[in-house]
Amino acid sequence: MTTQEPPSKIRAPEHPADLIFVNRWSPRSFSEHHIPEGVLYTFFEAARWAPSAFNAQPWRFLYALRGQSEFDAFLAPLIAFNQGWARHAAALIYLLSRKDFTPPGETEPQFSRTHSFDSGAAWANFANQATAAGWVAHGMSGFDVEKARTVLKLPEGFAVEIAIAVGRKGDGAHLPPGLLQRERPSGRSPVGDLAARGLFPERFRR
Repeated sequence: MTTQEPPSKIRAPEHPADLIFVNRWSPRSFSEHHIPEGVLYTFFEAARWAPSAFNAQPWRFLYALRGQSEFDAFLAPLIAFNQGWARHAAALIYLLSRKDFTPPGETEPQFSRTHSFDSGAAWANFANQATAAGWVAHGMSGFDVEKARTVLKLPEGFAVEIAIAVGRKGDGAHLPPGLLQRERPSGRSPVGDLAARGLFPERFRR
């Protein structure tokens, strides 16, 4: 178990989960620090060890570093709201997933029902490793998927799951006042709203 304290009372766990999970959150403020590619690859290494159906490992990461020629192209598919703050990140990443896989003992590929789910597990590993290393990672669904496919030159058979902004947490100087006020860890629903023994409970409908 980690010895760090939760960042706030709103982040106090109800049960003894490791604080690496409790302390991870998604800031929008970034400092001017650049990220060494070697550091970024430690996050990819953590993602590499995520579980997946048949160990198919459908996730793929494409990245661009701030200051390099690809960065503006990676920024372009984001909605204007996300562009406003993500342009200050040290790196922009797109998480992709391969939609098919070849089961053990088979020769023909088949559709993977869990390609998005498995890639989500890789994202969680990535984000938690970034937190453990003193960096922050913010996942985004707010982007034009077809524009991203074009920019990234994706072939058929791959889905664009999320965009990710990575960097050192900043002081919020680049954020408009409304976003700066929101720049704090959020709470979570009680465990009792999320887990139940037995059959589907009525409270899950809420």
